[in-house]
Amino acid sequence: MRDPAWHPTPLIRASFALHGLALVAVIAAPTQWRWVLGAVVVNHLLLTAVGLWPRSRWLGPNWTRLPAAAAARHEVALTIDDGPDPHVTPQVLDILDRYAARATFFCVGEKAARYPDVCREIVRRGHAVENHSQHHYHHFALLGPRGYLRELQAAQSTLSQITGQRPVFFRAPAGLRNPFLDPMLARLGLTLASWSARGFDTRVGDAERVKHALLRGLRAGAILLLHDGNAARSPGGTPVILDALPAVLESAAASGLHFVRLREALS
Repeated sequence: MRDPAWHPTPLIRASFALHGLALVAVIAAPTQWRWVLGAVVVNHLLLTAVGLWPRSRWLGPNWTRLPAAAAARHEVALTIDDGPDPHVTPQVLDILDRYAARATFFCVGEKAARYPDVCREIVRRGHAVENHSQHHYHHFALLGPRGYLRELQAAQSTLSQITGQRPVFFRAPAGLRNPFLDPMLARLGLTLASWSARGFDTRVGDAERVKHALLRGLRAGAILLLHDGNAARSPGGTPVILDALPAVLESAAASGLHFVRLREALS
């Protein structure tokens, strides 16, 4: 579990200092307010840009790869977002069973409450359920501290009650966030996780393209991202994850890699 004490990053500390200096400058030299405002606006634009970069660590800790010890053990992580889905998730679980692979499912709280049996089945088959927010708001990156805390706490409660396991990782919807998120993650003992390779399988309906995008990033320590919820469909109507996943699992096995849940990589 993450240390509950929040430790601001150098960028956040510099932003605090800039705002303090801006206030002093406006009081000391009111006629220079345009320069002061310009500096503050540039700082906010930088913070926004960093928040739109899912793999950035400038706003706080962020797993983009597994720890070095896990990579040395030839471990990789498969993460599956936006479920549970009553049609797709059971088929994904069957594929994982066939290859004896473990995965981490970042589940949306309200979907888990709608399909609790599917969510429990994920855990029963040896996988992990982690926090992907309660509602998966499209405006998640615009929330303030209270909004983040409500979303995180609601999902923690929902998923814990359904599965009997408390999530220890969080993934932001679409990976987007702002500087208010990390203090709330620290407060709840959650670690932010993004990815090292993704197939864009919510909008790419070509399983071959999705597969090759993932295979390019398949190496020890990789965190792969696919979707059982909001999955794009192939021309034949099949969720892309169902066509792409077997090839990824086979390639990993051929390379001597094995899939673990994110929480296993903590050890």
